[in-house]
Amino acid sequence: MNTQARASAQEIRFTDDELIVSLVDGRTISVPLVWFPRLAGASKEQLANYELLGDGDGIHWPDLDEDLSVAGLLRGSH
Repeated sequence: MNTQARASAQEIRFTDDELIVSLVDGRTISVPLVWFPRLAGASKEQLANYELLGDGDGIHWPDLDEDLSVAGLLRGSH
């Protein structure tokens, strides 16, 4: 039986250099934007236009055709 809680995104924000994802369990993931060239080259308006997928399992930017999974961010995938 897997007793590990599923990580779900609650809020997304950006600094000039980082993507910051707040999770529903209180953790925060911070990753460099340079890991994701589409996000790094996007305007603030494009970055702000995101959708949480499922129950916060993923993040989708329709203007950029970019999708990231919370599990992948936790693993450090880029």
